[in-house]
Amino acid sequence: MTKLQIGVISMLSEKPEDEIKKVADFGLGSCQTCTWDPALFTDAIGDRLVASAATHKVEITTLWAGYPGPCAWNFTQGPRTIGLVPPEHRQMRVEALQKAARFAAKFHLPSITTHVGFLPEDPNDSLYLGTVEAIKQVAGLCAELGVGFWFETGQETPVNLLRTIERVNTGNLGINLDPANLILYGKANPVDALDVFGTFVRGVHAKDGLYPTDGDHLGAETALGKGKVNFPVLVPKLKACGYAGALTIEREISGEQQNKDIRMAIDLLRPLC
Repeated sequence: MTKLQIGVISMLSEKPEDEIKKVADFGLGSCQTCTWDPALFTDAIGDRLVASAATHKVEITTLWAGYPGPCAWNFTQGPRTIGLVPPEHRQMRVEALQKAARFAAKFHLPSITTHVGFLPEDPNDSLYLGTVEAIKQVAGLCAELGVGFWFETGQETPVNLLRTIERVNTGNLGINLDPANLILYGKANPVDALDVFGTFVRGVHAKDGLYPTDGDHLGAETALGKGKVNFPVLVPKLKACGYAGALTIEREISGEQQNKDIRMAIDLLRPLC
């Protein structure tokens, strides 16, 4: 089977070379570049990003693109604030993601990735229908530009995500599997989720976490190996589904502990790749 590459999340900034160097300092050759600020999608930043990636021999596998407006990472306000689902935020977020798509195309980044939000389970719900049309606007432009559009997992059930891919149907769609998110949101066991959408996985976040313990708050993210994601089972199953991309480490804390946890994750993943 194909040997998978290990990568790490790299935040896009006005000095992208500093962040790309951190990827190389971990001894890694892959990253996802990530930002919630569309103002960073400038020619100057793009030029420096690709130049530093070439210098350090780091492959950028996707542009993880956020958007303006409120996002509440919980079960009470999340459905009203995150992604393309809330109608009052939809148009400005479509425009922000289209800006990300143009940036990705100009600097030869293969895809953009984002959370589309808490997709309603009822496919006849007007919120669901409106969200599908909004995704088509973004993914359709991506297709015209030769860029992939990847759904970050978490806020929707696997079958709802598969349904949405079928409804949008722009031919350039994929999934960025965040196995921890499926657990943090209580939506699925990530190993079993591959039975539903495994052939659409184009990217993977190597992240871990625990299931929710109340009805209002997400479960807790943990260091890799400390949560409920069964990576020794998940990684071989990904390969069996034909996945040949990177395992991109994401640890949503900061400081030296984040660096320690990333190094520990690298050690845990290497025998599985």
